[in-house]
Amino acid sequence: MARVLTGGADAPGRAPAARRRPRSPRPAVRAALLGYLAVRAAGVLLLAGWAGPAGAAHRLDGMWDAHWYRQIALHGYAGTPPVPGPHGPYEAYAFFPGYPLLLRAAALLLPAGAAALAVAWAASLAAAWGIFAVAARLYGDRAGVCAAVLWGVLPYAVVESAAYSEALFTALAAWSVHAALRRRWVAAGLLCAAAGLTRPTGIALALAVAAAALLEWARPGAAGRRDPRALAAAALAPLGCAGFVAWVGWRKGRWDGYFRVQDAWQSRFDSGRSTLLALRRLLTAAEPVWLADAVTAGTLLAAVLLLVLSALRRQPPVLLLYSAAMLALALGDAAYFTSRARFLLPAFGLLLPLATALARTRGRAVPAVLLGAAALLSAAYGGHVVLVYPDAP
Repeated sequence: MARVLTGGADAPGRAPAARRRPRSPRPAVRAALLGYLAVRAAGVLLLAGWAGPAGAAHRLDGMWDAHWYRQIALHGYAGTPPVPGPHGPYEAYAFFPGYPLLLRAAALLLPAGAAALAVAWAASLAAAWGIFAVAARLYGDRAGVCAAVLWGVLPYAVVESAAYSEALFTALAAWSVHAALRRRWVAAGLLCAAAGLTRPTGIALALAVAAAALLEWARPGAAGRRDPRALAAAALAPLGCAGFVAWVGWRKGRWDGYFRVQDAWQSRFDSGRSTLLALRRLLTAAEPVWLADAVTAGTLLAAVLLLVLSALRRQPPVLLLYSAAMLALALGDAAYFTSRARFLLPAFGLLLPLATALARTRGRAVPAVLLGAAALLSAAYGGHVVLVYPDAP
């Protein structure tokens, strides 16, 4: 068995190892990716049955933020005109460039809508693989498979199949965390910088990676030497996010230009005041409650509980800090309430307590039934969010 797992020596009559075809990924990786594909395919197929294939594609590649990303990819920031809003003009500078750049490259080969979905779907697979890699490294392959599939059945998992930037950010974040866990600090810093060019929540990942890298640098090795690569990671981690914010400030002629652009969306950090007011209104106001508001409130409360469980399980600092920073940004943002659940999609570390619990169950029937039921609920709710709910997910 050891010879099979490690490759062993060349058997008589077989080609030398250097000339053989590369071996396929280990079975657990395939199980994670196939499981993730299955649950997301269920969501997309339900949308197609609900709105028709053309209607579903139109919503997934053109709704809300997806429209902005496509305009930036095709026309650039300066070529995308502002849209009047009640709190000021909505401007393209609010959106980070990582996803539009990949979309622009893919649009050289595909129509814009297909390119947008191709990039998002490829990124979602890379994210599922990264989530598997982190969970498997910490808790074993079975937990890795459960974590990847769990990410695909979250209430707002429909966004993973839309032309949004969450999937790309999650992929870069997961592989950055994985590199940090393996102490490949330069790779962790570079991946973190790339994630910072994808979404403003890149600051949460940068804080986590930089802090973990500085902790590593502060501990001398066996020979009494500090690892300079950890210090390099701490310097690289914030460059993407800080660089884009600085560029927008330069384009707008003021250092806080990016934050003034965000004023139109009322997106600012208010330490949770808006979230508390929204929760209070849900509980006390004598008015109808949208399903999306109730799901968002439940998601936030579950995230707080899962963060506590993650801390009790003593997750590695880089992962725990990342989850905590993502949750703090989601709770502390003043933008409209339902966006908070979507902001938490990349916080995959919060799924690991659930993934390990599923992995400990005997046999495969219980996890399969639970994840299958969650996939159906996620697909149905995704259809509601995309086709019924009047605001952006």
